[in-house]
Amino acid sequence: MLAGTWWRDAVFYQVYVRSFADSNGDGVGDLAGLKSRLPYLADLGVDALWLNPFYRSPMADHGYDVADPRDVDPVFGTLADFDDMVAEAHRLGIKVTVDLVPNHSSDQHVWFQQALKAAPGSPERERYIFRDGRGADGSEAPNNWTSVFGGPAWHRVTEPDGTPGQWYLHLFAPEQPDLNWDNPEVMADLEKTLRFWLDRGADGFRIDVAHGLAKPPGLPDMEAEKDTLAGDGHPRFDYDGVHEIHRRIRKVLDEYPDAMAVGEIWVQDVERLKLYLRADELHLAFNFVIVQSRWRSDELRKAIDDSLDTVSGTPAPPCWVWSNHDIVRSVSRFGEGLVGERRARAAAMLTFGLPGVVYVYYGDEIGMPNVELPDEVLQDPTWERSGHSVRGRDAERIPMPWTPGEPPYGFSPEAVDTWLPQPAGWSPLAVESQVGVPGSTHSLYQEAIAIRKSNEAFSGEMTWLDAPEGCLAFKRDGGLTCLVNFTNHPVALPAGEVLLTSVPLVDGKLPGDATAWLV
Repeated sequence: MLAGTWWRDAVFYQVYVRSFADSNGDGVGDLAGLKSRLPYLADLGVDALWLNPFYRSPMADHGYDVADPRDVDPVFGTLADFDDMVAEAHRLGIKVTVDLVPNHSSDQHVWFQQALKAAPGSPERERYIFRDGRGADGSEAPNNWTSVFGGPAWHRVTEPDGTPGQWYLHLFAPEQPDLNWDNPEVMADLEKTLRFWLDRGADGFRIDVAHGLAKPPGLPDMEAEKDTLAGDGHPRFDYDGVHEIHRRIRKVLDEYPDAMAVGEIWVQDVERLKLYLRADELHLAFNFVIVQSRWRSDELRKAIDDSLDTVSGTPAPPCWVWSNHDIVRSVSRFGEGLVGERRARAAAMLTFGLPGVVYVYYGDEIGMPNVELPDEVLQDPTWERSGHSVRGRDAERIPMPWTPGEPPYGFSPEAVDTWLPQPAGWSPLAVESQVGVPGSTHSLYQEAIAIRKSNEAFSGEMTWLDAPEGCLAFKRDGGLTCLVNFTNHPVALPAGEVLLTSVPLVDGKLPGDATAWLV
């Protein structure tokens, strides 16, 4: 493949570092733990990793509140651990991409601490979005914007002289003040961060809240309060000024021939989403329409069409994702127990058969479900910010089970309490219970990835085919036929040699909630 295009049909594996592998027995995953498990990922067949934040942070939002974007938090290790991990990944043929959090910093970042000590209108405050309050005494928030995590998006500070003072914007937690992207210092600092990690061997970035960053002049009120990540007309997100920021980011990436960036962009409008994929902006964008679809042939066909429409006329390939650290795992989203497992297997084969890039969330390849946790162990800031009405995202972040037995299932080297508790009864799910076992979810992923990488039938674009009612079928230019049966009864297969099925055939037919590949 030509230099600079390795990512166009890659299988990325998202490592939520806290929950992947713990090397030192503190119950929290770390970079040394990840390094120790890289042979497993190479054997699975993935092309690249995406690491969630491992930077210095007070962990108010588990690393998405970054205090120093150019260092490793001690809970995850050291810069030397990062270097060692990247070197080993590259030796095994795996690229490494890291999270970039440009919308906000931690309230413990040196810049924000300087801003709190400085006067209103000072250069220190101009790095963030400070405003005077409304009302005669400034006691009302500057506008009606809400936080994605619940509650107002503004927090009032106490000035150095002890009086009630200005307000600062935080679209997420109060510990995550939004940066002011109208300030050239902010862009200059991000460029420094980009080069810092690229020079250390990182192969690219996932950009958090890539549709945020820029804010409209005057910070107008929202027409209706809405505490979601979506853009689509709400002034907190998807303001046109964001595109100049991405052009600046792209200029730095283009200095490194193989570097790439994918954006987290919660924008439903296809034409708005296309703008982020122009030749001088992002290489890839997650299209989250597919994860908002139910397990139905009509909804998923429309979601796939929308994703293909999004990249049509742009240099970008489609980018498929079923789960991540913010989204309910597909096993749990598609149904309870065995039904969810079966549908998640079929969904994985569906996306591996499509053209473009596929992102696999850690544990998807062993069929990890969401785990409903007791109230007292919840850590997601959404739980507190919502007044205990929204449980947050902890359920999809449970530590990985590696070996059968009892918790921590090989995640930590000793029987310690992991940062989020693992449930009893996970031995059948553990990696060692599945590797090399015919019919296991791990074996299905491993075989599907290997076939996808080696078989020319997976080349070219896709065309929808006629299919039985309640099914989807498409053909790739290279010759692959993919059939997905969403019904509860077997259907006849089209002509061709069967390459792989998500579950065994029944009397030569494809059972319900299953996918088949043929050539």
